[in-house]
Amino acid sequence: MASSPPPTPAVPLRPWLQFADSTALSLPISVSDATYRINQNLRYFVGNYVLLMFFVILVSLISRPLTLIVFLVISASWIYLYLSRSEPLELFGFDIDDRIILGFLSLITLIALFAARVWSNLLISVSIGVVLAIVHAAFRAPEDQEASPYEGLLNVVDSPRGNYTRV
Repeated sequence: MASSPPPTPAVPLRPWLQFADSTALSLPISVSDATYRINQNLRYFVGNYVLLMFFVILVSLISRPLTLIVFLVISASWIYLYLSRSEPLELFGFDIDDRIILGFLSLITLIALFAARVWSNLLISVSIGVVLAIVHAAFRAPEDQEASPYEGLLNVVDSPRGNYTRV
């Protein structure tokens, strides 16, 4: 009997060495190139950016150990119940819709945020995480440069004479 392949997570996590590769960092040549890079990298490294933001939030909660533990439990439930499942959740023989799980987890998270009174802390942490993700995405050249809509511009930059033919 053939075994089935392991389920793939809903949010893929790319290798951290690839994410932190300093040789892939360069200045974008224009604003449109920066927006192209941000778009491509946010799609490709979405799992890494989520974990980076999660780490920034946890670091900001170090001064409140009980709140940190509560949010670690809530984060683990988000990861298990919503982000890493590829099959529907079954409870007492019934399939639970993802919207119900999303609503339940959101409600629990909001109640915990209200009870812990960490709104401003969370807002600052998420803002820092978003800025870090956008800066990384803008400066990291995507892997698929040959499929870039700016290929002609990039070839001109690579060659001192450009990509011209004699007339």
